[in-house]
Amino acid sequence: MKIRSGRSFAALLGVFLCAWAAANAAPAVPEALEKPALQTPRAQKAAMLAIARAGNRLVAAGERGIVLLSDDGGATWRQASVPVQVTLTTMRFVDPQIGWAAGHLGVILKTVDGGATWRKQLDGVRAAGLMAQALRAVGDDSSERAAQRYETEGPDKPFFDLDFIDGRRGVAVGAHNMAFSTQDGGGTWSPLSTGLTNPKNLHLYAARYVAGTLYIAGEQGLLVKSADGIIFKMLRSPYRGSFFGLLATHSGALLAYGLRGNAFRSSDGGANWEQVATGTAVSLNAGIELPDGTLALLGQNGDVLQSRDDGRSFTRVASDPSPAVALAATRGGQIMVAGMRGLRHPVP
Repeated sequence: MKIRSGRSFAALLGVFLCAWAAANAAPAVPEALEKPALQTPRAQKAAMLAIARAGNRLVAAGERGIVLLSDDGGATWRQASVPVQVTLTTMRFVDPQIGWAAGHLGVILKTVDGGATWRKQLDGVRAAGLMAQALRAVGDDSSERAAQRYETEGPDKPFFDLDFIDGRRGVAVGAHNMAFSTQDGGGTWSPLSTGLTNPKNLHLYAARYVAGTLYIAGEQGLLVKSADGIIFKMLRSPYRGSFFGLLATHSGALLAYGLRGNAFRSSDGGANWEQVATGTAVSLNAGIELPDGTLALLGQNGDVLQSRDDGRSFTRVASDPSPAVALAATRGGQIMVAGMRGLRHPVP
């Protein structure tokens, strides 16, 4: 190619450098991570994907970063102040004031005032960088390729669940084996994924602490546990379908539940599992223990199932045919259901 002048060469070089920079630049930060959730009178009609108790208060979270608060058992709701417009998928409180929420674009938020206001602790931009750094420390070719994928894909991966032992120690898990832990209340988050036994990078849908031991469940029957949060052991799974949730009972037993109404119970730390009679073939999305020890599972079709025998069997006690995702108990022991059509009034 003939170069006609120094100026034309500089122009061509500039075009080349701009194209190279665009191709190799880090993914742009999505606006949803930088703008606060809109305050809107239609907030109560938004899809709600998580709900939890904070003392006597109910706190629900869902699409576009909308968080709602109720101090009267779900009769009325008001909107909280949230720093992002990101869909939130999960929430946990350790006491009436302190709690965390997590969701899309790798977001983790914390509240210290019962859900009224929230601040961002982690997002997918930072999470991708931390994951790439941890993978490179492994030092093999496979880990290097995985690190490059995280850098290229950026903040695209959602968190699906989180859990805390106390106000300092917790874990968050999500898509494609993404898992982080904190030892200081979320001041810093560190990747767990390099220690997980998950060579296929399956989605991690649920995390629960039971007597100090961490259990994680996910796609294709994935079940792992760790006593120290560093070394993980793969459990022999009783089911090849996905597990969407884990529920610990007051006796120390553990329930794993998910696709097609399948649920399994272990009373020996996951060494052995027994299938639980749920009476449904509908996927189970959420589970809680009520104040009196009754267990409740939620079907994606709106069915509420309860067990009074420590999770050995369940019966349907309520049904409202609408897509349902999460549930929580009111201070009166009723059940509030959250789903794609918002919040359902308490059921017995």
